[in-house]
Amino acid sequence: MTDAIAYFSAKLALETDASDVYAAQKAGERFVLVDVRGDEAWSQGRISGAIHLRHQEIAERAPLELDPQVPVVVYCWSPGCNGGAKGALEFAKLGFSVKEMIGGYEYWIREGQPTENDEGARPRTFDAQVMVVRTPVAG
Repeated sequence: MTDAIAYFSAKLALETDASDVYAAQKAGERFVLVDVRGDEAWSQGRISGAIHLRHQEIAERAPLELDPQVPVVVYCWSPGCNGGAKGALEFAKLGFSVKEMIGGYEYWIREGQPTENDEGARPRTFDAQVMVVRTPVAG
């Protein structure tokens, strides 16, 4: 039991998910949300409120552009890529408090959270395969 407590405590200290990040944004919590994907991915679409800092640039740019006292949350495409882990590692090496948003951009979209691209806000859709989607009741 002690091993499980230690494991899950450590996991929650270093990971977050789309729902919790969105709730933190709405609550006005202080953190920087960082999209670590490439330029084309960023242009195609990103989480509203995120900044773009490719994981390969973090070591060089983060100390100049970000306050190391402000926590960082990083994300990449999906559970199928490790760019978020690469970005989190780079921030950790620099001494930042950092979490990886599990599920990445894919689950942010699937949960219907706000996104944008170079043209502006994108429509929100909700995927019933990953969350409860209520249909309006007639009457």
